[in-house]
Amino acid sequence: MTDQTSGDPGLPAPAQDTDDDAGARAVVAPDAEGGADAVAAPEVGVGPWEGPWPEGDHWDPELLEHGDRRNVLDQYRYWKHDAIVAELDTRRHDFHVAIENWQHDLNIGTVVRTANAFLAKEVHIIGRRRWNRRGAMVTDKYQHIRHHPTVDDFVAWAQGEGVTILGVDIFPDSVPLETYELPKNCVLVFGQEGPGLSEEVHRAAEATLSIEQFGSTRSMNAASAAAIAMHAWVRRHVFGQHVS
Repeated sequence: MTDQTSGDPGLPAPAQDTDDDAGARAVVAPDAEGGADAVAAPEVGVGPWEGPWPEGDHWDPELLEHGDRRNVLDQYRYWKHDAIVAELDTRRHDFHVAIENWQHDLNIGTVVRTANAFLAKEVHIIGRRRWNRRGAMVTDKYQHIRHHPTVDDFVAWAQGEGVTILGVDIFPDSVPLETYELPKNCVLVFGQEGPGLSEEVHRAAEATLSIEQFGSTRSMNAASAAAIAMHAWVRRHVFGQHVS
């Protein structure tokens, strides 16, 4: 993408960011003569293992030999994918996240990535099965994702598992997230960007929660709202912070 902003022809053009396939970021800054000097940032991850290989079934021989450039914590470097998922499964939290997907919502990838960061038990996609994975940054490979073709199917699952359904959106009967006592075993449901939470989910929810806002906009991005709500659960049930 080129910079369409006009400026002083005597000054070098702004640096441009380009992402390569390995996940490292290269910054290309044209010089005053019109050429370009490429300066690559440090590569993500680690190179091949140095020294004798460690013992254990969780180590991945291919990664040990060639290096590990995945988007994972350092403690999982060189681990097999299945071994990482199995370890995460031993300590996943009790909350679930669901998002409605009737129009291929671009927020879903970001919601999945945040759910991975907060170690949600599962992410539920309600509606269309296909969703844009770009924003997930491959975290969907480490997160359990369940598809529900209809709201009725989703509600039947939640009731069968004894999971409390909580919508997150602005309705006349919404209650503030900030002062709501979030149950430990719950699923936080977010609507499609634009139309918001469907009336079907709103009716099925034990409560619908709103996030206090102080600016001029009526609502915030669904992915941002999801991050705030997940962190509220973490503050309550991981750090023991009670609402006042």
